[in-house]
Amino acid sequence: MARSSGRQDYVDRLTEVVADRHDPEVMQAKALAYRVRRLAHRLETEIKRELAPHGIELWELEMLACLKRTEPEHRLSAGQLMTELQLSSGAVTNRVTRLERNGWVTRDFDPGDRRSVLVTLTPAGEKRALEVFAFKTDAEYALLSALGPAAQRRLNDELRKVLLSAEDTGAPAAARGDA
Repeated sequence: MARSSGRQDYVDRLTEVVADRHDPEVMQAKALAYRVRRLAHRLETEIKRELAPHGIELWELEMLACLKRTEPEHRLSAGQLMTELQLSSGAVTNRVTRLERNGWVTRDFDPGDRRSVLVTLTPAGEKRALEVFAFKTDAEYALLSALGPAAQRRLNDELRKVLLSAEDTGAPAAARGDA
C-alpha cells in the first residue's frame, strides 16, 4: 500500500504480512480499521492518564458531560443515557449508582411514568465536570495536533460519513450477513 510519507507505522508493518491475501481496496479498509482502533485506544489511554490525578474516571466525565449537555434541566432518563452513551441497562444502573454515591447525580422516578428513572446532574456534579473538562480537551488536542486544522476537518467529514452509514444501517455487518 502506498504511504504519504516514507515512515512506516505499526499498521504498515502488520498489513505487509497479509497484503498478498487481499485486494488493495480490502487492505486499505483493513489498515484504516486498525489505525482507527489504535488511535481510539491511544486517545482513551491519554485522556485517562490526564484525568487520573484529578480523581475522576473517563466514564464518569462522559456521563456528567452527557447530562450537562441537556439544557436546562441536566436530566435524562436511564433509557436515554443508554442510547447516548451506547451502554447496556446494567452498565447505566451501575454507573448511576456510583455517581449518585459521589453526590454528582440524583435518581428519581419519572412522575409521568413510574417505570422510568430520571437521572439529574447535581450542582456538585456540574462543578466537578467543569473542573476537569479542560484536561480532557488538552489531551485530545495534544494527540490530534499532528494533523493541521484543514486535515482534521477533512478527516472529521470522512469519518462522519462512515458513522452515519453505520448508524443508518443499524445492525452490525455480521448480523446483516455482510461479514
